[in-house]
Amino acid sequence: MSAEGGTKAIVAALAANLGIAASKMVAFAFTGSSSMLAESIHSMADSGNQGLLLLGGKRSRRERTQQHQFGYGRERYFYAFVVAVVLFTVGAVFSLYEGYHKISHPEDVKAPGWAFGVLIAAIIMEIFSFRTAIVESNRVRGDQSWWAFIRRAKAPELPVVLLEDLAALVGLFLALFGVSMAVATGDGVWDGIGTVAIGVLLAVVATILAIETKSLLIGEGVTPEHERAIVEALESVEQVDHLIHMRTEYLGPDELLIAAKIAVSHDDTAADVARGIDAAEAKIRERFPEAKLIYLEPALDEPAGKTAAGAVSPNLEKD
Repeated sequence: MSAEGGTKAIVAALAANLGIAASKMVAFAFTGSSSMLAESIHSMADSGNQGLLLLGGKRSRRERTQQHQFGYGRERYFYAFVVAVVLFTVGAVFSLYEGYHKISHPEDVKAPGWAFGVLIAAIIMEIFSFRTAIVESNRVRGDQSWWAFIRRAKAPELPVVLLEDLAALVGLFLALFGVSMAVATGDGVWDGIGTVAIGVLLAVVATILAIETKSLLIGEGVTPEHERAIVEALESVEQVDHLIHMRTEYLGPDELLIAAKIAVSHDDTAADVARGIDAAEAKIRERFPEAKLIYLEPALDEPAGKTAAGAVSPNLEKD
């Protein structure tokens, strides 16, 4: 994923959420609706989350140091994980608490016109933000399904913005439903029900984000398809007889580490092996420019059976 595409989606979401949060807070002041309050807190949390994603992107570009010799690429994963925590604690927990309070002590929605006007305007702004995230994601999604894209993406920004925007849109419709039912029936309990539904929605989205970003933080390798392509690139080099074993790991969205042990012929000279290693690295980088760190260890030829499927590192599914 290009950093530019991710940044564009984040900025669009940030601009939309700042405007939406302000309008929702004004509407809450006039209506006293707990759904409006929950949605305003949700939008403020989202705005803070987009700020965290921008901060993570900036900090990840720092030069490596003696203490962090592989650089700071995982800063983007860390701040994406913080986003999931913030979304759960600030958005979901607050909404659930406020909804429970309103169900226990229902109040009429005052000045419902404010609530309807703000919610409709917020839906329009959120659709713009969501559309931007979809357009930018489609540039890199390929033929993957949306769920596969969210599960497999190594750059966290677009999946985070996509899920946040989706949750925001659904949350707005839930708030509209809660306020509408409260006004139509004269029973403020509906406002509380809408607020609880928003809290549950945010908790689900936050849990998905936490699971995905935790996996990235721990360290993910390439997909099975990409692993096969790397093996093919290695074994296409004349001096490489076959692959013995290999491990891969993303140190950041744009930096892939590949470590492999390759079998070479008994008759190859040191110069032949060195040329083979250089050629293999060039072939891998031609296919995977993000492979910034490649470590190839030559070994004397071993029986071909050692290169069966088990010799290549298995790509485990996320926890």
